[in-house]
Amino acid sequence: MHFYLQIILDSFAGVGRWGILFAKTIAAFFRRPPSWSLIIDQLYNIGVLSLPVVAITGFSTGLVLAAQSFYQLGDKGLAGATGLFVGKSMMTEIGPVLTAFMVTGRVGSAMCAVLGTMKVTEQIDALKSMAVNPLGYLLAPRYIGGIVMLPFLTLFSAAMGIFGGYLISVYYFGMTPQAYFEPIPIYVKIFDIWVGVIKAFFFGVIITSISCYKGMMTRGGAAGVGRATTNSVVICYSFILIVNFLLTVSLNVFHDIYKVKYL
Repeated sequence: MHFYLQIILDSFAGVGRWGILFAKTIAAFFRRPPSWSLIIDQLYNIGVLSLPVVAITGFSTGLVLAAQSFYQLGDKGLAGATGLFVGKSMMTEIGPVLTAFMVTGRVGSAMCAVLGTMKVTEQIDALKSMAVNPLGYLLAPRYIGGIVMLPFLTLFSAAMGIFGGYLISVYYFGMTPQAYFEPIPIYVKIFDIWVGVIKAFFFGVIITSISCYKGMMTRGGAAGVGRATTNSVVICYSFILIVNFLLTVSLNVFHDIYKVKYL
């Protein structure tokens, strides 16, 4: 019993330290914004260099969604909903989550490993000794890069998924391009696009803040860096899934209230 209580208390303490670090980083950004070169480097590293893996993920997911749609719904006369099924799924649920997962594996783990290595080798202490704020110099550009680029990567992943679904639907299952694309603009609304963008924004906050936090809290040399990196990826995955559910429910409830009140 004491063991589990200690785990709960340590978890709450960790959340508190994460919140304090996040607030201090935001304050450091507004107090003295980092140079554009640092921000551009992170935008390039997080966004541009993630395009290949995001493209492969979105494209292959679209292929699978379209194939499953035909196999499961074709004999029921619902194959015409394939394009809608792929577009809606990629934009609101699968696209944001899978993109966040891939960015966590490619970028979040690297963030934690780099910062953790700098921490255990006392490079961060060296920055402090030179009157350089490590929060504004190291963390703030990464925060900006993740928060800005995740929505664009999500939209790109959704587009690749729709394209992959189109290719297999038209050239393998014999569906006409008109039948595939016609339902998408009718039933995929601006709200669905905003759902994906908002989720990606929150996922960007989760990935960058947790990865940077675990890196800055690293202890124990090279083994500690490995543990911190593994923990950061697992925690990011868990929070992405939890926040995805909460956002799905809250955004749809808000949308229903808005429709009833204003429409």
